[in-house]
Amino acid sequence: MDIGSIFLILALLILVALFVSRPFFERSTLKADAMTMQEEHDYSSLLAERDRILNALQELDFDHVLGKIPDEDYPPQRALLLQKGTEILKRLDEIQAPGASGNGDELDTRIEEAIARRRADAARMDGNSAAQAVAVAAPPVNPDDDIEVMLANRRRQQKEKLGGFCPQCGGPVRKSDRFCPKCGAGLD
Repeated sequence: MDIGSIFLILALLILVALFVSRPFFERSTLKADAMTMQEEHDYSSLLAERDRILNALQELDFDHVLGKIPDEDYPPQRALLLQKGTEILKRLDEIQAPGASGNGDELDTRIEEAIARRRADAARMDGNSAAQAVAVAAPPVNPDDDIEVMLANRRRQQKEKLGGFCPQCGGPVRKSDRFCPKCGAGLD
């Protein structure tokens, strides 16, 4: 064998060795990719859980308005769902801003501003008895709480749409309905 053949075989062996050992060198990259994929999966599952809890709260409120849920069962169920929702939102905040510097100060500032707005709203309502009646009828909405804002919007939409019940079958009807969607009876 001449020297050129030996160098060619040696070069091929080096290339094969590099190709075979490539997974060992890329293992750290794969671990980082796997961690990123796991974090994305966790974030996605938390978003889905938030949406599920929000829908459950909306259904619970709607069922309570319709009288399907007794008054004594409604507050504990709602409190439990709100507690789960706040836990999910806290975990989402942790994932969205991991290790953000100064995040605690920003959060404290937002809380203080919300408290000041609440106090100002309460002071305005003290002089207005009609506003007090509305405040007693509807629980106060914290503008910083996404779930409460969404629920208030949903309740307002449902109130605008709900027109009562069918006199024949008792099914819910909207204000714009001329006939019952369940039994077809004419509505006045």
